[in-house]
Amino acid sequence: MTVTELKKRLIGKINQSENNEILEEMYRLIENEESDNSIYELSNEQINAVEEAQKQFKNGQFLKSEQADKEIEEWLGK
Repeated sequence: MTVTELKKRLIGKINQSENNEILEEMYRLIENEESDNSIYELSNEQINAVEEAQKQFKNGQFLKSEQADKEIEEWLGK
């Protein structure tokens, strides 16, 4: 189905619908898609944290998933 065909079908369904909850949810989804195009700006603190994490990764200072899971279980007392 092409984008044009899909738009026509959606418009038809929207015009037929009397369900306010569904219509509001559809509107929310479309609004979210439009707002997702904005660029997220990091604070200086966030930038520093990312840079520190990158240094740690390059230096091999990280846990593999299994190792992290094991430590989390120990912290939780399981």
